Amino acid sequence: MTGRHSTVGEQSARGPVARLAARLAARKVSASWRKAHDPHHGIHLRRFAGPAAYAETLGHLRIAHLTDQHVGRITPFAVQKAAVAMTNAEKPDLVVLTGDFVCHSQLYLDQLTELMKMFDAPVIGVLGNHDHWAGAEEVRLALQRGGVEVLSNRHTTITLRGDRLQVVGLDDAYTGHARRDEAVKGLRKALPTLGLSHIAEEADGLWRAGVPLVLSGHTHGGQVTVARLHELAVGKIAGHKYIHGLYGSRAARRNAQDLHGAVYVGAGIGAAIMPLRLGDRGKREVTIFELGAEVGVGSFAEHHAAQQPLPGRKPTKEQIERRAAAVIRKRMDRERRRPIG
Repeated sequence: MTGRHSTVGEQSARGPVARLAARLAARKVSASWRKAHDPHHGIHLRRFAGPAAYAETLGHLRIAHLTDQHVGRITPFAVQKAAVAMTNAEKPDLVVLTGDFVCHSQLYLDQLTELMKMFDAPVIGVLGNHDHWAGAEEVRLALQRGGVEVLSNRHTTITLRGDRLQVVGLDDAYTGHARRDEAVKGLRKALPTLGLSHIAEEADGLWRAGVPLVLSGHTHGGQVTVARLHELAVGKIAGHKYIHGLYGSRAARRNAQDLHGAVYVGAGIGAAIMPLRLGDRGKREVTIFELGAEVGVGSFAEHHAAQQPLPGRKPTKEQIERRAAAVIRKRMDRERRRPIG
């Protein structure tokens, strides 16, 4: 039968297909609605107390930590701005950023500068491996134009709410640019100190230098954390001890020889290759550290307790040399492509 009429059999045949299409369309509309009406773009806010050492030397400072912005075409600029807005809403005393500001090129440096200018609080940062691959000096200048103080194997002292805080910043260890001895030289033991390093494993050495808390990035939390895939990919395969979240101890030191500390690995905001993020621990995040607050005491619940590190695996000499060579090769490629005159 043709025209507007059909048999019961034809209607039954089309029924399941039509219902499936309707359900898929509804899901698409629902997902689009959630995306349009989610001002945070799926960014999670996590909050932690600082180590006990800060309670002894500070009143109360709120530190916001963001990492791995990867400003570029893979991560929408609306997501970047939402992360800044979430940070500003928390009214932090200081914002710290732990590297990988760009993806693979210098095409978005103006956007990076624009983004950095949006923060309401002072901003201190360190570079990551992608920044060195894309051009460390150019990325550093873009950050400085945006008002960011970039620490490359050095420390600075900032006064916040009348309290003085030392901030130690390591250059990127993945590409072989970290120089811990230079960074901690001249640290004053009487002043509280916060450490920044794109690679979290550098925290072990910073703890020995008396830095009780190190904030890091690089891993993106694994991005896909269902079925513990992040522990397989970032831990067992890539060899990282610290994958995402809080590790180590925030307890007070018992004596001068009891050298320990805590490290936090942020899941980041952007992505350099694959934008997909699945699982709670791999979600984009802004993390707030309440320095001076006591662990387990206060008006907020922490996202998780400190975790045990994975065994980890140090990079081989060949890996270190290959990573350093990549920075040089990429710089030479940029120079060859640069217009003459």
